[in-house]
Amino acid sequence: MELITDPDDERIADYRALTDVELRTRWEPPHGLFIAEGELVLRRAVRAGYRARSYLLDEKRLDQLADLAGGGAPVYAASQEVLEKATGFHVHRGVLASFHRKALPGVDEVLRDARRVAVLEDVNNHTNIGAVFRGAAALGIDGVLLSPSCADPLYRRSVRVSMGEVFAVPYATLSPWPAALDQVRSAGFTVLAMTPAADAVPIQRLTAQERARPALLLGAEGPGLSRAAVAASDRRVVIPMRRGVDSLNVAAAAAVAFWELGRED
Repeated sequence: MELITDPDDERIADYRALTDVELRTRWEPPHGLFIAEGELVLRRAVRAGYRARSYLLDEKRLDQLADLAGGGAPVYAASQEVLEKATGFHVHRGVLASFHRKALPGVDEVLRDARRVAVLEDVNNHTNIGAVFRGAAALGIDGVLLSPSCADPLYRRSVRVSMGEVFAVPYATLSPWPAALDQVRSAGFTVLAMTPAADAVPIQRLTAQERARPALLLGAEGPGLSRAAVAASDRRVVIPMRRGVDSLNVAAAAAVAFWELGRED
């Protein structure tokens, strides 16, 4: 364990200004790292085979993670004051770690053994990304494909909201968009576009063939799916709404649809 007393210490540069989304987006992927927050998430990252670069702990929490100290990555400890000045927020969980990213699998690799997948277009809210991954892990989705405009699933907030389940669901970037949806279809999937359009079929009324290997296509909060994405799908589907409600948050809609597509298992 190495004690850190200066928030500008270069040894903890990975953790600087964690609340600055633009800065972190520019810093983390090019440097091949991501930040995990909280003991549960950190341990899930380790179990998923991610290799730690370093740990940064509240000095009062050292005993809590003593078993990880032998992994070869440096363990830094600091007071809450130093942690807050370095990271830009109160680290109330007292546990941070910087991990090396893994190379992403190819689209074909994600699809090869999958029965059900989710495809996200322009979902650039990190909270929604994390919640979708958590729902995917819990409700039987075998992989997630992202349009190039989607947010980073390994951004700290996404990882935290997913409770580390982002490590459990393989994902890949689908490009060019939306033409690459043909690749999903060629792999034997039926591309189902979630939309409130008048001609959309209630999702519970899909045929057995349409449910056999579904690729559920979901759009961003507000605008929903682009016309091009909907045009590239095989079927438009909708979750029937009541009391005049026209839509759900994308993560909530995803969870409902995931459950419906997997309910016969």
